[in-house]
Amino acid sequence: MSASVVRFARHAGAGLRALCCALLLAAGTASAEPVRLVFAGDVMLDDGPGRTIAAGGDPLAPFASFLRDADYTIGNLECPIATGGKAIDNKIYTFRAHPRVLSVLRGRFDALAVANNHAGDYGRAAFVETLAHLEAAGIRPVGGGRDLAAAHAPLWIERGGLRIAVLAYNEFKPRAFEAGPDWPGVAWSEDSQVLADIRAARAAGADLVIPFMHWGWEREPAPGERQRQLARAMIDAGADAVVGGHPHVTQGAEYYRGRLIVYSLGNFVFDGFESPEARRGWLLRLTLDRDGLHSWDTLAARMDEAGTPHPVPGALTPCGPAGTPRDGAVAQCANP
Repeated sequence: MSASVVRFARHAGAGLRALCCALLLAAGTASAEPVRLVFAGDVMLDDGPGRTIAAGGDPLAPFASFLRDADYTIGNLECPIATGGKAIDNKIYTFRAHPRVLSVLRGRFDALAVANNHAGDYGRAAFVETLAHLEAAGIRPVGGGRDLAAAHAPLWIERGGLRIAVLAYNEFKPRAFEAGPDWPGVAWSEDSQVLADIRAARAAGADLVIPFMHWGWEREPAPGERQRQLARAMIDAGADAVVGGHPHVTQGAEYYRGRLIVYSLGNFVFDGFESPEARRGWLLRLTLDRDGLHSWDTLAARMDEAGTPHPVPGALTPCGPAGTPRDGAVAQCANP
Protein backbone atom coordinates (compact mmCIF):
# COMPACT_ATOMS: atom_id res chain seq x y z
CA MET A 1 0.00 0.00 0.00
CA SER A 2 1.41 3.38 -1.00
CA ALA A 3 2.14 6.10 1.56
CA SER A 4 -0.51 8.37 -0.01
CA VAL A 5 -3.18 5.71 0.46
CA VAL A 6 -2.16 5.24 4.11
CA ARG A 7 -2.35 9.01 4.70
CA PHE A 8 -5.80 9.15 3.09
CA ALA A 9 -7.04 6.29 5.28
CA ARG A 10 -5.73 8.02 8.41
CA HIS A 11 -7.40 11.34 7.48
CA ALA A 12 -10.64 9.57 6.65
CA GLY A 13 -10.57 7.80 10.03
CA ALA A 14 -9.95 11.04 11.89
CA GLY A 15 -12.81 12.71 10.03
CA LEU A 16 -15.14 9.84 10.86
CA ARG A 17 -14.22 10.04 14.54
CA ALA A 18 -14.85 13.81 14.54
CA LEU A 19 -18.20 13.29 12.86
CA CYS A 20 -19.19 10.67 15.43
CA CYS A 21 -18.21 13.00 18.30
CA ALA A 22 -20.26 15.82 16.78
CA LEU A 23 -23.27 13.54 16.42
CA LEU A 24 -22.96 12.39 20.03
CA LEU A 25 -22.75 15.98 21.27
CA ALA A 26 -25.76 16.92 19.19
CA ALA A 27 -27.68 13.96 20.56
CA GLY A 28 -26.77 15.00 24.10
CA THR A 29 -27.99 18.53 23.46
CA ALA A 30 -31.21 17.27 21.92
CA SER A 31 -31.84 14.95 24.87
CA ALA A 32 -31.54 17.73 27.45
CA GLU A 33 -34.97 18.44 28.92
CA PRO A 34 -36.12 21.43 31.00
CA VAL A 35 -35.35 21.05 34.71
CA ARG A 36 -37.53 22.59 37.39
CA LEU A 37 -35.76 23.84 40.52
CA VAL A 38 -37.48 25.26 43.59
CA PHE A 39 -35.73 27.52 46.11
CA ALA A 40 -37.25 28.27 49.53
CA GLY A 41 -36.15 30.96 51.96
CA ASP A 42 -35.30 30.64 55.65
CA VAL A 43 -36.50 27.41 57.27
CA MET A 44 -36.21 27.61 61.07
CA LEU A 45 -37.55 24.53 62.87
CA ASP A 46 -36.98 25.45 66.53
CA ASP A 47 -39.54 27.31 68.70
CA GLY A 48 -43.03 27.49 67.11
CA PRO A 49 -42.38 25.21 64.12
CA GLY A 50 -40.55 22.78 66.40
CA ARG A 51 -43.49 22.67 68.80
CA THR A 52 -45.85 22.07 65.88
CA ILE A 53 -43.79 19.06 64.78
CA ALA A 54 -43.44 17.73 68.34
CA ALA A 55 -47.25 17.80 68.62
CA GLY A 56 -47.59 15.74 65.43
CA GLY A 57 -48.19 18.66 63.07
CA ASP A 58 -46.47 19.45 59.78
CA PRO A 59 -45.56 23.09 59.01
CA LEU A 60 -44.64 22.19 55.43
CA ALA A 61 -47.98 20.52 54.63
CA PRO A 62 -49.60 23.64 53.06
CA PHE A 63 -46.79 23.78 50.49
CA ALA A 64 -46.22 20.04 50.09
CA SER A 65 -47.68 19.89 46.58
CA PHE A 66 -45.54 22.82 45.38
CA LEU A 67 -42.38 21.28 46.84
CA ARG A 68 -43.23 17.94 45.27
CA ASP A 69 -43.89 19.49 41.85
CA ALA A 70 -40.20 20.05 41.10
CA ASP A 71 -37.23 18.06 39.90
CA TYR A 72 -35.10 19.38 42.75
CA THR A 73 -35.91 21.46 45.84
CA ILE A 74 -33.45 23.54 47.87
CA GLY A 75 -34.02 25.59 51.02
CA ASN A 76 -31.99 27.47 53.62
CA LEU A 77 -31.84 25.61 56.95
CA GLU A 78 -31.71 28.42 59.51
CA CYS A 79 -30.82 26.26 62.52
CA PRO A 80 -28.70 23.27 63.49
CA ILE A 81 -30.51 19.96 63.89
CA ALA A 82 -28.92 18.29 66.90
CA THR A 83 -29.27 17.18 70.48
CA GLY A 84 -25.70 18.03 71.45
CA GLY A 85 -23.72 21.23 71.73
CA LYS A 86 -24.02 24.37 73.82
CA ALA A 87 -25.60 27.67 72.83
CA ILE A 88 -23.13 30.41 71.88
CA ASP A 89 -23.06 32.83 74.83
CA ASN A 90 -22.77 36.14 72.98
CA LYS A 91 -25.62 35.68 70.48
CA ILE A 92 -29.01 37.29 71.06
CA TYR A 93 -30.89 34.52 69.27
CA THR A 94 -29.75 30.91 69.11
CA PHE A 95 -31.71 28.07 67.53
CA ARG A 96 -31.47 24.28 67.66
CA ALA A 97 -34.08 21.89 66.24
CA HIS A 98 -34.64 18.34 67.48
CA PRO A 99 -33.83 15.56 64.98
CA ARG A 100 -37.56 14.69 64.90
CA VAL A 101 -37.96 17.60 62.43
CA LEU A 102 -36.28 15.47 59.77
CA SER A 103 -39.60 13.67 59.34
CA VAL A 104 -41.08 16.77 57.65
CA LEU A 105 -37.94 17.68 55.71
CA ARG A 106 -37.40 14.21 54.24
CA GLY A 107 -39.02 13.94 50.83
CA ARG A 108 -39.69 17.70 50.66
CA PHE A 109 -36.12 18.99 50.26
CA ASP A 110 -33.38 17.40 48.19
CA ALA A 111 -30.76 19.80 49.57
CA LEU A 112 -30.50 22.43 52.30
CA ALA A 113 -28.04 25.30 52.51
CA VAL A 114 -26.27 25.55 55.86
CA ALA A 115 -24.33 28.70 54.95
CA ASN A 116 -25.99 31.12 57.35
CA ASN A 117 -25.54 32.94 60.64
CA HIS A 118 -27.39 30.35 62.75
CA ALA A 119 -25.79 27.11 61.53
CA GLY A 120 -23.16 27.32 64.29
CA ASP A 121 -25.45 28.46 67.12
CA TYR A 122 -24.60 25.37 69.22
CA GLY A 123 -20.98 24.98 68.24
CA ARG A 124 -19.02 22.81 65.83
CA ALA A 125 -20.09 19.47 67.28
CA ALA A 126 -23.77 20.31 66.75
CA PHE A 127 -22.95 21.57 63.25
CA VAL A 128 -21.30 18.25 62.34
CA GLU A 129 -24.23 16.40 63.91
CA THR A 130 -26.52 18.43 61.62
CA LEU A 131 -24.57 17.39 58.54
CA ALA A 132 -24.80 13.74 59.61
CA HIS A 133 -28.57 13.95 60.20
CA LEU A 134 -29.17 15.55 56.81
CA GLU A 135 -27.03 13.01 54.99
CA ALA A 136 -28.73 10.11 56.77
CA ALA A 137 -32.11 11.54 55.68
CA GLY A 138 -31.00 11.72 52.05
CA ILE A 139 -30.78 15.53 52.12
CA ARG A 140 -27.58 17.03 50.78
CA PRO A 141 -26.05 19.95 52.70
CA VAL A 142 -24.49 22.77 50.66
CA GLY A 143 -22.43 25.75 51.77
CA GLY A 144 -20.95 23.97 54.76
CA GLY A 145 -18.89 20.90 55.53
CA ARG A 146 -16.37 19.17 57.73
CA ASP A 147 -13.56 21.34 56.36
CA LEU A 148 -13.01 24.32 54.06
CA ALA A 149 -12.86 22.30 50.83
CA ALA A 150 -16.14 20.53 51.61
CA ALA A 151 -17.84 23.81 52.57
CA HIS A 152 -16.99 25.36 49.20
CA ALA A 153 -17.78 22.26 47.14
CA PRO A 154 -20.69 22.73 44.70
CA LEU A 155 -23.97 20.92 45.05
CA TRP A 156 -24.12 19.04 41.74
CA ILE A 157 -27.58 18.48 40.29
CA GLU A 158 -27.76 16.23 37.23
CA ARG A 159 -31.20 16.15 35.70
CA GLY A 160 -32.58 16.07 32.17
CA GLY A 161 -29.15 16.00 30.56
CA LEU A 162 -28.08 19.14 32.48
CA ARG A 163 -25.31 19.49 35.03
CA ILE A 164 -26.14 22.31 37.46
CA ALA A 165 -23.81 23.60 40.19
CA VAL A 166 -25.32 25.35 43.22
CA LEU A 167 -22.95 27.20 45.55
CA ALA A 168 -23.97 28.62 48.94
CA TYR A 169 -22.30 31.32 51.06
CA ASN A 170 -22.88 33.32 54.22
CA GLU A 171 -21.63 36.86 54.78
CA PHE A 172 -23.53 37.85 57.92
CA LYS A 173 -21.71 37.70 61.26
CA PRO A 174 -20.42 35.83 63.16
CA ARG A 175 -17.58 34.84 60.90
CA ALA A 176 -16.50 32.43 63.64
CA PHE A 177 -18.80 29.88 61.96
CA GLU A 178 -16.52 29.80 58.90
CA ALA A 179 -14.93 26.46 57.98
CA GLY A 180 -11.17 26.11 58.06
CA PRO A 181 -8.57 23.84 56.44
CA ASP A 182 -9.19 21.14 59.04
CA TRP A 183 -12.26 22.21 61.01
CA PRO A 184 -15.98 22.24 60.16
CA GLY A 185 -18.11 25.25 59.35
CA VAL A 186 -19.79 27.27 56.62
CA ALA A 187 -18.56 28.78 53.36
CA TRP A 188 -17.84 32.46 53.95
CA SER A 189 -18.64 34.95 51.19
CA GLU A 190 -15.17 36.27 50.41
CA ASP A 191 -15.54 37.90 46.98
CA SER A 192 -12.40 36.51 45.39
CA GLN A 193 -13.18 32.98 46.60
CA VAL A 194 -16.82 33.15 45.46
CA LEU A 195 -15.82 34.24 41.96
CA ALA A 196 -13.08 31.59 41.84
CA ASP A 197 -15.60 28.93 42.87
CA ILE A 198 -17.98 29.97 40.09
CA ARG A 199 -15.22 29.77 37.49
CA ALA A 200 -14.04 26.43 38.89
CA ALA A 201 -17.57 24.99 38.63
CA ARG A 202 -17.69 26.08 35.01
CA ALA A 203 -14.31 24.49 34.35
CA ALA A 204 -15.54 21.28 36.03
CA GLY A 205 -18.32 20.95 33.48
CA ALA A 206 -21.28 22.86 34.91
CA ASP A 207 -23.85 23.81 32.28
CA LEU A 208 -25.40 26.25 34.75
CA VAL A 209 -24.14 27.84 37.99
CA ILE A 210 -26.42 29.33 40.67
CA PRO A 211 -25.04 30.96 43.86
CA PHE A 212 -27.42 30.87 46.85
CA MET A 213 -26.45 33.79 49.09
CA HIS A 214 -27.10 34.60 52.76
CA TRP A 215 -26.55 38.36 52.71
CA GLY A 216 -27.98 41.84 53.23
CA TRP A 217 -29.32 43.71 56.25
CA GLU A 218 -32.25 42.38 58.22
CA ARG A 219 -35.70 43.89 57.60
CA GLU A 220 -34.46 46.12 54.76
CA PRO A 221 -37.05 46.01 51.93
CA ALA A 222 -34.50 46.70 49.18
CA PRO A 223 -31.04 45.25 48.48
CA GLY A 224 -28.00 47.27 49.47
CA GLU A 225 -25.27 48.39 47.11
CA ARG A 226 -23.03 45.61 48.40
CA GLN A 227 -25.56 42.97 47.28
CA ARG A 228 -26.02 44.60 43.88
CA GLN A 229 -22.29 44.83 43.21
CA LEU A 230 -21.57 41.25 44.27
CA ALA A 231 -24.55 39.89 42.30
CA ARG A 232 -23.26 41.57 39.15
CA ALA A 233 -19.72 40.36 39.77
CA MET A 234 -20.97 36.79 40.14
CA ILE A 235 -22.86 37.00 36.86
CA ASP A 236 -19.82 38.52 35.15
CA ALA A 237 -17.85 35.51 36.47
CA GLY A 238 -20.29 33.04 34.93
CA ALA A 239 -23.32 32.67 37.21
CA ASP A 240 -26.62 32.07 35.38
CA ALA A 241 -28.83 33.29 38.22
CA VAL A 242 -28.34 34.54 41.79
CA VAL A 243 -30.73 33.71 44.64
CA GLY A 244 -30.56 35.26 48.10
CA GLY A 245 -32.00 35.26 51.59
CA HIS A 246 -31.38 36.32 55.21
CA PRO A 247 -33.06 39.76 55.60
CA HIS A 248 -36.32 38.08 56.82
CA VAL A 249 -38.20 40.13 54.22
CA THR A 250 -38.39 39.88 50.45
CA GLN A 251 -36.18 42.33 48.54
CA GLY A 252 -37.31 42.20 44.95
CA ALA A 253 -35.80 40.84 41.75
CA GLU A 254 -34.17 42.20 38.61
CA TYR A 255 -32.14 41.21 35.56
CA TYR A 256 -28.50 41.97 34.86
CA ARG A 257 -27.07 41.03 31.46
CA GLY A 258 -30.22 39.00 30.95
CA ARG A 259 -29.57 36.96 34.12
CA LEU A 260 -31.99 36.80 37.03
CA ILE A 261 -31.19 38.12 40.52
CA VAL A 262 -33.67 37.46 43.34
CA TYR A 263 -32.17 39.36 46.26
CA SER A 264 -34.14 37.84 49.13
CA LEU A 265 -36.83 35.17 49.32
CA GLY A 266 -37.64 36.21 52.89
CA ASN A 267 -38.83 33.72 55.49
CA PHE A 268 -40.49 30.43 54.62
CA VAL A 269 -40.93 28.59 57.94
CA PHE A 270 -40.24 30.97 60.84
CA ASP A 271 -42.08 32.36 63.85
CA GLY A 272 -41.46 35.24 66.26
CA PHE A 273 -42.02 38.11 63.81
CA GLU A 274 -44.73 40.73 64.32
CA SER A 275 -44.44 42.78 61.12
CA PRO A 276 -46.49 41.65 58.11
CA GLU A 277 -43.41 42.01 55.89
CA ALA A 278 -41.46 39.45 57.92
CA ARG A 279 -44.38 37.03 57.79
CA ARG A 280 -44.33 36.97 53.98
CA GLY A 281 -41.95 35.05 51.76
CA TRP A 282 -41.58 33.71 48.26
CA LEU A 283 -41.09 30.22 46.91
CA LEU A 284 -39.00 30.58 43.75
CA ARG A 285 -39.62 28.24 40.80
CA LEU A 286 -37.03 28.13 38.00
CA THR A 287 -37.31 26.24 34.73
CA LEU A 288 -33.85 25.72 33.22
CA ASP A 289 -32.53 24.27 29.99
CA ARG A 290 -29.19 24.20 28.21
CA ASP A 291 -29.61 27.84 27.16
CA GLY A 292 -30.09 28.97 30.76
CA LEU A 293 -33.19 30.24 32.48
CA HIS A 294 -36.27 29.45 30.41
CA SER A 295 -38.95 30.82 32.76
CA TRP A 296 -39.55 31.50 36.43
CA ASP A 297 -42.06 32.73 38.96
CA THR A 298 -42.52 33.18 42.71
CA LEU A 299 -45.32 31.94 44.94
CA ALA A 300 -46.37 33.99 47.94
CA ALA A 301 -46.28 32.43 51.41
CA ARG A 302 -47.78 33.95 54.56
CA MET A 303 -46.67 32.59 57.93
CA ASP A 304 -49.08 32.24 60.83
CA GLU A 305 -48.17 32.82 64.47
CA ALA A 306 -46.67 29.32 64.73
CA GLY A 307 -44.41 29.98 61.72
CA THR A 308 -46.32 27.70 59.30
CA PRO A 309 -46.44 29.11 55.75
CA HIS A 310 -49.69 29.22 53.79
CA PRO A 311 -50.11 29.94 50.05
CA VAL A 312 -51.70 33.28 49.17
CA PRO A 313 -53.79 32.78 46.02
CA GLY A 314 -53.94 35.82 43.76
CA ALA A 315 -51.01 37.62 45.38
CA LEU A 316 -48.84 39.59 42.98
CA THR A 317 -45.21 38.48 43.06
CA PRO A 318 -42.28 38.77 40.62
CA CYS A 319 -42.19 36.53 37.57
CA GLY A 320 -40.40 36.52 34.25
CA PRO A 321 -40.93 35.35 30.67
CA ALA A 322 -38.67 33.26 28.50
CA GLY A 323 -35.99 34.98 26.43
CA THR A 324 -33.53 37.70 27.38
CA PRO A 325 -35.37 40.50 29.17
CA ARG A 326 -34.20 44.07 29.53
CA ASP A 327 -31.86 44.61 32.48
CA GLY A 328 -33.63 45.80 35.59
CA ALA A 329 -37.10 44.86 34.32
CA VAL A 330 -39.22 42.27 36.15
CA ALA A 331 -42.89 41.53 35.59
CA GLN A 332 -45.47 40.87 38.30
CA CYS A 333 -47.77 37.87 38.11
CA ALA A 334 -50.65 36.58 40.22
CA ASN A 335 -50.16 33.38 42.20
CA PRO A 336 -52.37 30.45 41.24
